Amino acid sequence: MNSATLTGQYANARADKPLDIVFQDEQLIAINKPSGLLVHRSPIDKHETRFAIQLLRDQIGQRVYPAHRLDKPTSGVLLFALSPDTARALNEQWEAGLVQKQYLAIVRGHAPASARIDHALRYKRDDYGDADKSHAPLQSAITEVHTLAQVELPEAVDRYPSSRYSLVSCQPLTGRKHQLRRHLKHIGHPIIGDAKHGKSIHNHFFARRFGADRLLLAAVQLTLSHPVRRSPLTINAPLTGRFASVIEALGWQAALPRQWLAEQSHAAG
Repeated sequence: MNSATLTGQYANARADKPLDIVFQDEQLIAINKPSGLLVHRSPIDKHETRFAIQLLRDQIGQRVYPAHRLDKPTSGVLLFALSPDTARALNEQWEAGLVQKQYLAIVRGHAPASARIDHALRYKRDDYGDADKSHAPLQSAITEVHTLAQVELPEAVDRYPSSRYSLVSCQPLTGRKHQLRRHLKHIGHPIIGDAKHGKSIHNHFFARRFGADRLLLAAVQLTLSHPVRRSPLTINAPLTGRFASVIEALGWQAALPRQWLAEQSHAAG
């Protein structure tokens, strides 16, 4: 079975399956967004007709207000407010840097045990077609990375007789566009499945060997203060689908806490 067939099957599964709600109360709702789903309409994918905002609104029968964004290929916890007032309160936390985000990624090579990446990134506008971005300002960007597991496979994927990969946790301390993807490339450990910042030969290997034809980056945890109760709130979104299948195939389940492992590892995502 080729990767195009797999992509089609997972797309159909997502179309037929309700969004996975991982938290809900009177003010907030959070989903485990599948890879390949846009949060809202975007000029980068004008052909898309399905968006998380629309699907969730239809699923629960009321308007929702996204508190943040996840890139289309990134899966994981996506938080919405259920009223404009709550949305404003959440936005204040994001702007003040009070929200903690935890991601998991599979990267090329043996990443360092821990690293603090302090590397400014040039601002990227959302206005596609804007030709000259060479004079866009640099913005400070900091990411903390910790390696959870590593593997060396006896396969000559590239020019070496074996191939090394790492499972890493990432905590962005700033919120720049594509920050994790750009930072991990900067230290020489691009994320598997990243068509822009990675290396296609490794991406194709994971698609062929594990059926993982997606960006292997997931937002697994969000920690903030509840905007109404003012109590600490942690929301987890377990790995699912092809990402979970790779974790299982490489024997990395023990490296992760239970709340980041789905009971049904082969669900679409």
